Amino acid sequence: MNKNYYCIIMAGGTGRRFWPYSRKELPKQFLDFFGTGKTMLRMSYERCEGLVAPENIYVTTHIDYTDIVKEILPELDEQQIITEEERRNTAPSLAYASHVIQKSNPDATILVIPSDQLILNVDNFKRAMLKGLDFASNSGKLINIGIKPTRPETGYGYIQIDDEERDGDFCKVKTFIEKPALEFAEVFVQGNEFYWNSGIFIWHVNTIMKAFHENMNDVCPDLECDTPNFSSCPNISIDYSIMEKANNVYLQICDFGWADIGTWQSLYDASPKDVNHNVILNSNSLLYGCNNNVILMPKDKLLVAEGLEDYIIAEHKNVLLICKKDNQSAIRKYVNDTEMKFGEDYV
Repeated sequence: MNKNYYCIIMAGGTGRRFWPYSRKELPKQFLDFFGTGKTMLRMSYERCEGLVAPENIYVTTHIDYTDIVKEILPELDEQQIITEEERRNTAPSLAYASHVIQKSNPDATILVIPSDQLILNVDNFKRAMLKGLDFASNSGKLINIGIKPTRPETGYGYIQIDDEERDGDFCKVKTFIEKPALEFAEVFVQGNEFYWNSGIFIWHVNTIMKAFHENMNDVCPDLECDTPNFSSCPNISIDYSIMEKANNVYLQICDFGWADIGTWQSLYDASPKDVNHNVILNSNSLLYGCNNNVILMPKDKLLVAEGLEDYIIAEHKNVLLICKKDNQSAIRKYVNDTEMKFGEDYV
């Protein structure tokens, strides 16, 4: 095992798009969605085992979730949990985490993974990540993992490659495309130059720190210190701040059964379905003439439903949500309206 290989697991999000099952005090990365007995964070950690040494696995999270991370991953030492006192999206978080690793090992090459993804073929994932770590450690490139689209998905970002600048599975990135309209997604899935943006990254620590200094130089002094000042940083993602601006970004084309479990729709797409295409997650239910629904109920309750099609039916603690599955953007509105009218006890 290469002692210079590191992994950062991002686990600081609030998971509002999975409300009401995902709550502010216990968001989706700390939940067992699939009834495996393991949270999504735990599964993410175990994917890193065998790739990097245990002491080289770091988790970034909000300070409110530090104890939860410790409970789920008791193997981690205190210094392997990098906490943020204020949420400022992924760019400041990764800038500080990369600084911490660079101080410890300036020869480090880092794999960055979100904690809310489903990987069906872990062996293929590990082989691909080792190939990416080797490439990034010697090339001076920033690597974005890309997945060949299997459907016209409008909930994912896409990356267009420049096929003329290819090095095996690695191609220079031409452009990033945010979540597209359906007609564009249908074109993308038919071509050979567009890939889903997985949100998984690989880079040498000196390469990414150079990119931060070139593109976010004004905030680097607030993060390259023992006590970072996240409140002074912009709320910006690593995609917008670095990956879409740098000229040394390459896409690694991978196939390991990937899904970003970011919304109820993505959970539906990634989950096994019954004969009527319903996804029933650890729930007792009697369904009559119901099709294409997502159902998640408490184990001590029974759902009886008739004639529902394309709905989310989810109950957790003090909230029952029933809404159309194809209206994902409305869930954030429901959460905001609930918080304004009824307070934080329901979010």
